[in-house]
Amino acid sequence: MADPASYRPDSIPNDPGVYRFFDQDDRIIYVGKAKSLRNRLSSYFQGNLTEKTRRMVCAAVRVDWTVVRNEVEALQLEFTWIKEESPHFNVQFRDDKSYPYLALSIKDEFPRLFITRSKISSGAKLFGPYTHAWALKSTFEVIQKVFPIRSCSRSNFEKAKKTKRACLLGDIGKCSAPCVGWITKNGHDQLVTQLVEFLEKGPKKVIDQLETQMEEASAGQEYERAAKIRDQIGAVNKAQESTEATLSNELSLDVFARHDDITHSAVSWFTVRNGRITGSRSWIIDMKDVPELSTVLDLIIQRIYFENLEKSANLIPAEILVSDRDVSFQSLEDLLSNSSSKKVEIKVPARGEKVELVAMAKRSAHQSLVQFLSKRAADSAVAGGALEEIAEVLDLPEIPLRIECFDISNIQGTNIVASMVVFEDGQPKKSEYRRFAITDPAIRDDFSSMAHVITRRFKRYLLERDIDLHEIELEGGQRPRFAYPPQLIIVDGGKGQVSAAHKALNDLGISGIALVGLAKRMEEVFLPENSQPVIFDRHSEALYLFQRIRDEAHRFAITFHRSKRSKLMLESLLDEIPALGEVRKRALMDRFGSVAALRKVEASEIAKTPGIGPRIASLIADHLASLSSTVLDTQTGEIKDS
Repeated sequence: MADPASYRPDSIPNDPGVYRFFDQDDRIIYVGKAKSLRNRLSSYFQGNLTEKTRRMVCAAVRVDWTVVRNEVEALQLEFTWIKEESPHFNVQFRDDKSYPYLALSIKDEFPRLFITRSKISSGAKLFGPYTHAWALKSTFEVIQKVFPIRSCSRSNFEKAKKTKRACLLGDIGKCSAPCVGWITKNGHDQLVTQLVEFLEKGPKKVIDQLETQMEEASAGQEYERAAKIRDQIGAVNKAQESTEATLSNELSLDVFARHDDITHSAVSWFTVRNGRITGSRSWIIDMKDVPELSTVLDLIIQRIYFENLEKSANLIPAEILVSDRDVSFQSLEDLLSNSSSKKVEIKVPARGEKVELVAMAKRSAHQSLVQFLSKRAADSAVAGGALEEIAEVLDLPEIPLRIECFDISNIQGTNIVASMVVFEDGQPKKSEYRRFAITDPAIRDDFSSMAHVITRRFKRYLLERDIDLHEIELEGGQRPRFAYPPQLIIVDGGKGQVSAAHKALNDLGISGIALVGLAKRMEEVFLPENSQPVIFDRHSEALYLFQRIRDEAHRFAITFHRSKRSKLMLESLLDEIPALGEVRKRALMDRFGSVAALRKVEASEIAKTPGIGPRIASLIADHLASLSSTVLDTQTGEIKDS
């Protein structure tokens, strides 16, 4: 890496402009814009840089700049260079999936209606994208009934022209069959025009035209044609009911919202035209190498509009809603206004249906990110990189291929349980998960509980580590559960929990296993003999893996704790019924497991339990009915006073 001081520039102008950082191979690695080049570039050579900005500056060997007249020109030039060069440290957008579009091949003599996932369709007019393929297919079927436009391929169309026989779609009324002359070219063009107006402007004008045609047909005593048009009007109205019920008809705007996680950010874009959400799309952004100065929404808005500006200036609406507060979009507003020859406003809504639209887009971004991270969590290459980062930052002698994480769950020192989850190669190994019930009355806090469970787990390790595992496998025996030690132990908690676990390991004479604690409040990583915590980069894969492991241990502990409380509550409830002995109580507990489950069944079902006849089942049902004045937590089985 280069020393930034070696290429720090002098005599930087105090004008607006665009700057570029280059690496040793003379490749552009970052492009940025500035209102004042002197102030912005000087900030890159200070000592208080964030980790990601420092990494970018150290990867560069030189920087140059271009002076422009104003911020709007700087914004436009920055976008052009980013698009041409795709610099490593600039935001890189990735579609979370490919979206379907509705397309019209308007250059054909008889335009064809079809569904495509390609954004580049020569000679076609695209509508969308649509969020769900199944919804688009349903809409496509309705459209075929209302606007029976040709939808067959070119080869099928030419074949029908030669044979003079319409296909099945023509026979069932889903195609007007221009191939065999059932409709003239003017008539087919009229259907295409109506469809375009329907998709772009809503149903009102189309319905007015259809009603006029229906009245003319009725006046001319063409009752069959009038009935067919009436059915078309009904289909159009039905297709619009859901959207017209939620948004104002005059609402035409775009919505952008983002949702951030540790390593990635997701952005969703909704297009709303005439009160209808006509399209939705999402992108995933890897934030690992993006300097803090970058504005994600600013860049995604530029990308969408300027990549498509040559096709249609009408793509840019007069109003754009965003979710980011405390961010200035003034320069972008000016640039969009100049490009579209109309005033464009970018704002955060304060009330009403526009707030709901932004919230909907934000939920969409959240779901896209959840789906992406769920798939990514199973990527061994990503997990391997995270493990290498953990080993490097914590200075471990080897990569922690096996990690065990411990968590404690209790209610004010009662019903204490602990969980141990195991991750191997960065992936959960659920067959190795373990639960611990802590019944010692002397143990009443998290610290003593953590020491207790660490002691129990590693006492078993000491007993089993000298067993010849190869010999057991040859003889077909079962492998000891605790024979393999982890390279890293994570405890859920801060300095206190780490110290307790460290003392327990020392008391057992165990060394060579790395130990850390992950505190929830600031996501700090504590080491046993260090007073200061280790702070991982907020967007690092290592921190994301730590959180996944910690959250999995917490989930596993809470599940066990709820189950244990539920069984204790059921046992306590059954103790109040005199006719039940230990055998019958155990049979009921084994079958139903919780108070909530027992209360859901009738006396006849309870009577089917071994050892429980109709008489005792009635006693149990009556006793449960007498608890009507109490409140039952159906999730935990806990009974509380109302």
